[in-house]
Amino acid sequence: MLKSFLALMYRRFIVAGKNSSKGLKDAFLKEEAFRVQVLLCLILVPIAFFMAESYQQLLMLLMALFLVMIVELLNTGIEIVVDRIGPEYNELSGRAKDIGSAAVALSMFLFVLVWGALMVKNFGVI
Repeated sequence: MLKSFLALMYRRFIVAGKNSSKGLKDAFLKEEAFRVQVLLCLILVPIAFFMAESYQQLLMLLMALFLVMIVELLNTGIEIVVDRIGPEYNELSGRAKDIGSAAVALSMFLFVLVWGALMVKNFGVI
């Protein structure tokens, strides 16, 4: 029983990993905002290791950074579904896209807040 459960979990992990990889590749190839965020991650992840004075600070920096990417992916998913429904203007479609965009903006605000606060605390500058 345990062996079959572990086999099932392993299979689900592989399938989920393939789907996730496909989604990340698609977002990178087709979404400029996501490409910019990946580039920023490549620059900021090493800086986070330099900037953090503790593992808690490192986690805060990385979580704030990756949260922006996660919310951007969710917003992209919303936009794709709305666009799939139809190209004509619809108030609800517009609201869905605007709310998704607002979520991205709030995640970016949190990113700036966390990184700015730790820069001030650790280096005394912004």
